[in-house]
Amino acid sequence: MSATLTTSIKAPDLAAQMGDIGRRARAAARVIARSAATDKTEALGAMAESVRAAAHDILAANAEDVTEARSRGATAALIDRLRLDDKRIGAMADGIAVVAGLQDPVGVAIDAWTRPNGMRIERVRVPLGVIGVIYESRPNVTADAGALCLKAGNAVILRGGSDGFRSSRAIHRALVEGLHAADLPEDAIQLVPTRDRAAVGMMLAGLDGNLDVLVPRGGKELVARVQAEARVPVFAHLDGNCHVYVDAAADLAMAKSIVLNAKMRRTGVCGAAETLLVDRAAAPTHLAPLVGMLLDAGCAVRGDAAARAVDPRVTAAVEEDWFTEYLDAVIAVKVVDGVADAIHHIEHYGSHHTDAIVTNDGAAAEKFLAEVDSAIVLHNASTQFADGGEFGFGAEIGIATGRLHARGPVGVEQLTTFKYRIRGSGQTRP
Repeated sequence: MSATLTTSIKAPDLAAQMGDIGRRARAAARVIARSAATDKTEALGAMAESVRAAAHDILAANAEDVTEARSRGATAALIDRLRLDDKRIGAMADGIAVVAGLQDPVGVAIDAWTRPNGMRIERVRVPLGVIGVIYESRPNVTADAGALCLKAGNAVILRGGSDGFRSSRAIHRALVEGLHAADLPEDAIQLVPTRDRAAVGMMLAGLDGNLDVLVPRGGKELVARVQAEARVPVFAHLDGNCHVYVDAAADLAMAKSIVLNAKMRRTGVCGAAETLLVDRAAAPTHLAPLVGMLLDAGCAVRGDAAARAVDPRVTAAVEEDWFTEYLDAVIAVKVVDGVADAIHHIEHYGSHHTDAIVTNDGAAAEKFLAEVDSAIVLHNASTQFADGGEFGFGAEIGIATGRLHARGPVGVEQLTTFKYRIRGSGQTRP
């Protein structure tokens, strides 16, 4: 189906098509839930090879997406999230291969105990069912989500962003080839074949009860809409307003290395640092080198009075800057009065995503790790490690910042729930 046709499906036809997608996903989910671990592993291995073999086609599709995005005036940050190259495609394939090698979570007993009456109770992992993933910009989510959901025994319905429409279709074709290779139903990984935003609303409504969980992966507006309108449970994070706090006991060389990586390695990822906090006790020795390093690297700095005093290139930060996820080469810088003040700032302005402390003071590090209420907290490491692959998960669907079921990178285990299996020998309740 051509891109032109898929943008002009009439509403009744779209509703029928989305309903059919949901029903087919439910049927596939029942098959995948009872599929052997070896079959899923075989499919995932074939998917990884298909992605590598399809690299030329994926890159060609992505080039069209990037050209279209540029013609619409897309920002450099969005283009970076959208753009694929040989390295990124290789990383996609490698991620699928890692997922293939993970332990299959389905059927694993999380806990087990025997009651005084002799009943044996087990808490066992089971698939969630049908997962809907709504995402923007990053076409690699097509591969990550497809692989993770399959490994966890789920079916998935993928609704990629309009800007990566062609890229996602090319990646999806490679995933379907992997399913065929293992004789698993291709409906286990479906891609919504339209850019029509009405399809998102239909997914939020649950596709006639056929969606069990929704995962939004995109900007603040998308995630807020999903959380506000969804009639099914949601794994979500809002913005990744991530902080690096440089403590009085921080080694300057280490602090410079971590801050530069956390901000500038890739500015458009949700784990990129958006605010630098510097302990007032370290400011005389650390503030100017850190600010100058960022500016010299091409990063705009918006700072408080102390930060502006060390370099005339720093512009004044306003209140909104402390709340902002820039996803660009921009950072806010503030001097704080020690670790307690840093924690207070993060609690007030942060998004409970990922925050780091740089220090050689073990007590300060433990206080930060214990009291910062974020999904991921780090000591002496870059915030850009907020990634399922870096956790050994192979890939992730997203970073969940809520408190229910999943938190942090949503990988294979987080895409399961559990049930209780009880084995008795004729017990009845008195």
